[in-house]
Amino acid sequence: MTRYGMVINLKTCIGCGACVAACSEENSIILSMIKEGAQVKIGSRTDIEVVEEGRFPSAKRIYYHHICMQCEDPPCVKVCPTGASYITKDGVVLINYEHCIGCRYCVVACPYGARYVNEELRAPDKCTFCYHRIKEGLLPACVEACPTHSRIFGDLDNPNSEVFRLSLRAVRPNSPKGTNPKVYIIPP
Repeated sequence: MTRYGMVINLKTCIGCGACVAACSEENSIILSMIKEGAQVKIGSRTDIEVVEEGRFPSAKRIYYHHICMQCEDPPCVKVCPTGASYITKDGVVLINYEHCIGCRYCVVACPYGARYVNEELRAPDKCTFCYHRIKEGLLPACVEACPTHSRIFGDLDNPNSEVFRLSLRAVRPNSPKGTNPKVYIIPP
């Protein structure tokens, strides 16, 4: 069984936003299909926050990535009253929009602030690791678009994978209440 995960290397990220643009484009297409061919434009399911550390002229820019942490024990799934938020057999946290009633419990429960309300869908939304792509053997759009290879994706249980090797020297974002996120960060 594959256990998908991602490492984001903040040492190599240049903050270009290619990941954000690729995510927005890819998921606008997917959401158009969900809404039966209607043109749906969304914001990205990932974002980059620019933080300046230090003082001018020696200030350093750090690019923090906001993305669903794909928790192994996700609070968003626990609070969903309809089962619309669920975990696939390979551990990816998804939303079934047909079952979602828009209560937003999952948005409130996410300790990372990774869920938001998509006004077009009238439902919560989040990163899916481009599940439709990985099931076809492709990389998530954000990973494929990154010109500096700062987002690395793969099987966290495969010792021969790059994501496995990098996760050993990366850190997990704060894991409140044992959520065990599967997105790792290599600090700048």
